Amino acid sequence: MENITYKALVVEEDGNRYSRKIKELTTEHLFSYGDVLIRVYYSSLNYKDALSATGNKGVTKNYPHTPGIDAAGVVIASNNEKFQSHEYARRLWRIHLRPFRLDRKAS
Repeated sequence: MENITYKALVVEEDGNRYSRKIKELTTEHLFSYGDVLIRVYYSSLNYKDALSATGNKGVTKNYPHTPGIDAAGVVIASNNEKFQSHEYARRLWRIHLRPFRLDRKAS
């Protein structure tokens, strides 16, 4: 798979301070067996994402972190027999600077 550059909101922890930055990252370290990579066309941040972005340890325990789990897009690479390239994806269950994991039962 080719290495793709993308932008992400990254929340980092420094002691008791949290910073938020839009960073340019690559997919180089993301993709492994059984994972699905999606080109996200639409996404949103919800209430829990906002809590995570402010350093709420009840929502996110480990930083750096990329908040957001709701997105829609197209599968661009798959190491999972359940998902094919160019298939539409309606929801991602985990986005944390690693591959996006899908669950077909999601609505």
